[in-house]
Amino acid sequence: MTEPASRWLKSTQWLADNLGKVVVIDATYFLPPEKRDAKAEYLAGHIPGAAFFDINTVADTSIDLPHMLPGPDQFGKIMGKLGITEKDTIVVYDRYPDGGIYSAPRAWWSLRIFGAKDVFILDGGFPLWKKEGRKVETGEVKRPAKTFNADMQTSAVAMVSDVQMAINDKSVQVVDARSAGRFAGKEPEPRPGVRPGHMPGARNVPFTAIMENGRLASPDRIKQEFEKAGVDLDKPVITTCGSGVTAAVLALGLDALGKKLPRVYDGSWSEWGGRPDLPAEKD
Repeated sequence: MTEPASRWLKSTQWLADNLGKVVVIDATYFLPPEKRDAKAEYLAGHIPGAAFFDINTVADTSIDLPHMLPGPDQFGKIMGKLGITEKDTIVVYDRYPDGGIYSAPRAWWSLRIFGAKDVFILDGGFPLWKKEGRKVETGEVKRPAKTFNADMQTSAVAMVSDVQMAINDKSVQVVDARSAGRFAGKEPEPRPGVRPGHMPGARNVPFTAIMENGRLASPDRIKQEFEKAGVDLDKPVITTCGSGVTAAVLALGLDALGKKLPRVYDGSWSEWGGRPDLPAEKD
């Protein structure tokens, strides 16, 4: 198997060799139209010792937007209940077909901006782990409660006002990870009440474009895809998507190029496309 494309990716062999020494997290998430239950699939089979990180509940549920980041106190409490500290070495995976690079980067990004330093993503994800015939266990993992001291890096998160400023003065590029069809406004949005289209001036790099066979593509290919979309890799970037999940895949890709981690627009198109007072374009 080729070397992982990012310093934040760990191989299935590495994880197998280190099971019991690291914290494993199943961060699987599915879009509503997929009608799949991530928690049920976790209970039916997961990597031994893996805790379940539910993107929908590790969230500020007081806001009527999907899985917006919680505050540091709430995040710390949830992680502590899962038996995770900010000092642990953590490996996150998901069940995205072929490679497990879909929602795992969102958990990786969230843990990092709340203070965890040694957070990695399983290269190949759960699909590769299973394909290789590695051990799987069922049921819920109960780890002893710990203290996670969360300290939020607020500068890593973009708000509506940051995106408005970016599209008005063009000093920061907005890069959208949704499919070309959704970006162009030709495919319907998966959430009711959200308009089709994109932010004026945004660039489109579908998260699947920087993947090969389900794994993060080589840095050369990642660079090529961003440049093809008209992104200047030496200028600051805000990544966005449907609801702040695959925007983190683009963040992982930019990091693999040695670039500063971009800000992620947490509300993404669920927020922007749901507000008629904000401008939208179609191709």
